Amino acid sequence: MDTSLVSLAAASIAFVGTHFALSHPLRAPLVKALGPNGFMGLYSLVAFATLGWMALAFRSAPSFDFPGSGEIGWIIVSLLMIPATVLLLGSFVRNPALPAPGAEKLALQEPHGVFRVTRHPMMWSFALWAIAHLILFWSMRTTIVALAILVLALVGAHMQDRKKERLMGSAWAEWEAKTSYWPKWTALFSAGPVLWLAGIVAWLLLTWLHMPAAGIPAGAWRWL
Repeated sequence: MDTSLVSLAAASIAFVGTHFALSHPLRAPLVKALGPNGFMGLYSLVAFATLGWMALAFRSAPSFDFPGSGEIGWIIVSLLMIPATVLLLGSFVRNPALPAPGAEKLALQEPHGVFRVTRHPMMWSFALWAIAHLILFWSMRTTIVALAILVLALVGAHMQDRKKERLMGSAWAEWEAKTSYWPKWTALFSAGPVLWLAGIVAWLLLTWLHMPAAGIPAGAWRWL
């Protein structure tokens, strides 16, 4: 295997592994030793360092070394990223998983918007992004990164449930009882027309930015 791909795989494992370790088993002892601000400084430093390593290794790795899935793949992926964007935007609206005052009160409310689909809309938006890039099948470097993000999203969502059960107790248990880890895709349109409109606009913007950022036209722009 190309040494740059080995480096990318190592960086991806480091990024995901340190995120899990610092977010869960090491969080409490490190907060106790360093204080909340010190811990956040360490967490940010490790995250930026491992993400930077991934970016450098990705750029030096071979591109387009797989045959790709052609136009059919691009059509599937382009459509898949619309609900991914809707889930991502909706995850910022009254989300009890976010570290903010009043999270327990939010967990006691009835599910709304994208939370009727899944209680982990942000994680599933990342997972759909990863699945989309696996479907495109255009390079080993993209496959490595996509697999890393897929593991980070789906395992991370499960680990978040366990952490919130400890931190929020019965409030999170009630939220779990009313929501689902696995997406209920038939509930997607219950997210509401405003969120769907915002999601489509954001999808158009993000796919337009894909060309200057990655050098590849994506979404509707691929055929315009």
